[in-house]
Amino acid sequence: MPNIKSAIKRVKVNKTKNLRNRMIKSAMRTTVKKFETAVSEGNADAKMLSVTAGAIDKAAAKGVMHKNAANRKKARLAKRLAKAQA
Repeated sequence: MPNIKSAIKRVKVNKTKNLRNRMIKSAMRTTVKKFETAVSEGNADAKMLSVTAGAIDKAAAKGVMHKNAANRKKARLAKRLAKAQA
């Protein structure tokens, strides 16, 4: 445990931010998994892709993942959906 006041605060703040980031990342992963399951079962649609893309965008906006990584993930999911529907 740090002795300096500012270092104590940094530990506290980092702990809070880490928890928030984990929650956002976990929610994103859950929606992606639900989407991938629906695609494999053949009952995914554009609305479900939109919800999943929204979760990914939220993670990117909060700084949990990079903007380009989020766009790449959304593109791959859209591609997978198009392939499944064809």
